[in-house]
Amino acid sequence: MYKARDEQTGRNRRPRQRGVTLLELIIATTVLLILMGAALPVVRLNMKRQKETQLRRDLWEMRAAIDRYKDVADSGGLQVKVGSENYPPDMDTLVKGVDVQGKKVRFLRRVPIDPMTGKNEWGMHSVQDDPTSDSWGGQNLFDVYSKSQGKGLDGTNYKDW
Repeated sequence: MYKARDEQTGRNRRPRQRGVTLLELIIATTVLLILMGAALPVVRLNMKRQKETQLRRDLWEMRAAIDRYKDVADSGGLQVKVGSENYPPDMDTLVKGVDVQGKKVRFLRRVPIDPMTGKNEWGMHSVQDDPTSDSWGGQNLFDVYSKSQGKGLDGTNYKDW
């Protein structure tokens, strides 16, 4: 390795070394950690918003299936149990389907998984149930709701959606 001699001091000079100092590494790491810490709440908020969107979509899909079943029953397209008010007896009936004029008609492909609880268990109401009740009388399926005890970003309980 060539060493240059400094003419003023008479000492040998080393060529200038290039690289990153430990202090620069610590500062860069600290800045990255701060940025990641600031991004984490935004990511969590976005994930919650996506789950809420999926919950709204699932509830809409199930309620639309209940309404389609009732429309077919109201038009006399299928036989229903007396006292059911032409609503389906349960979620399984919507998934498995019913016989309408010799054809099997399904109203729902599958019971979706509640994105808030991670289970495909939903709260149900019949026409005869009190709307604020958490129990299902079992007479018919009038409405569905999430069993989650959490609150949405808008401050309302998921079970009230």
